[in-house]
Amino acid sequence: YVCSTWGNNHFKTFDGDIYQFPGICEYNFASDCREPYKEFSVHIQRALNSNNHPVIQYILLTIKDFTVYLRPKVVVVDGQIVKTPYYSSGVLIESNDIYAKVYAKLGLTLIWNQEDALMVELDSKFNNHTCGLCGDYNGVPIYNEFINGDESYNSITYGNLQKINKPNAKCEDPDETQALPSCNGHRDECESLLTSSAFADCRLRLNLEMYIQACMQDKCACNGNEDSFCLCSTISEYSRQCSHAGGRPGEWRTHNFC
Repeated sequence: YVCSTWGNNHFKTFDGDIYQFPGICEYNFASDCREPYKEFSVHIQRALNSNNHPVIQYILLTIKDFTVYLRPKVVVVDGQIVKTPYYSSGVLIESNDIYAKVYAKLGLTLIWNQEDALMVELDSKFNNHTCGLCGDYNGVPIYNEFINGDESYNSITYGNLQKINKPNAKCEDPDETQALPSCNGHRDECESLLTSSAFADCRLRLNLEMYIQACMQDKCACNGNEDSFCLCSTISEYSRQCSHAGGRPGEWRTHNFC
């Protein structure tokens, strides 16, 4: 099961909920939340880059007592910069110009494009044991993430709850009363992009509607500014998830598109 974040503040939990959360602090992305001994944790620091696009500045991955700090093109293990591929105590780290990948024997795979998109895959032995932006991995959407007992949270409240409180952090929590705009005017365009023949092998593997909704939110947020980040990040994610699910997406990028 895979949890991911990409593009214009989109998140997809292990249980399949897709939501938007625009926070720019350090957050618990996915951690083993059993007491007293956590097997792993993944924290991410989010920020806006010089083009005002959301990116992940760094990832802090702890596996038992082993710490991996990933920045674009830099891998630091237990405080030392290392060359990849790097292998130690059941953890393999690979990186190239595009991706940084970590495989941990305890049942975790992490893939980051060193910009906006991060995917974490977990062994099912962690069912019901995780917390963070990726949710509790109990197989049931919404429950325990956006509905807890008698309370229901919107995605911004939920995201803010995952913040790592650091004494010197300077970052504002996003406003929990913000409503997301309705973006139905963009449905046809997003649907035609995501059902193009390049993605024929993907339709039965993924929940298409979730990606259409994310694409519609992207189009709204772009305000007519058609830069490639705006249009392409959700389509790239759909393509990555399709490959990850065993599909074979065709060549969907062209000279004038993405």
